Amino acid sequence: MMYGWLWRHLPGPAAVRVVLLALLAAAVLAACFLWLFPALAPYMPFNDTTVGE
Repeated sequence: MMYGWLWRHLPGPAAVRVVLLALLAAAVLAACFLWLFPALAPYMPFNDTTVGE
């Protein structure tokens, strides 16, 4: 449903839309790795690396 909405609202022929979708996906992935994941990392339970006593 979301991908259909994106496809219908992007301008240009199919080849241009594929390139735009690839750029959008790369931008979302970069934003996740640069800002989202580092912001969430301190709250993840697997960051506790101490061995139980």
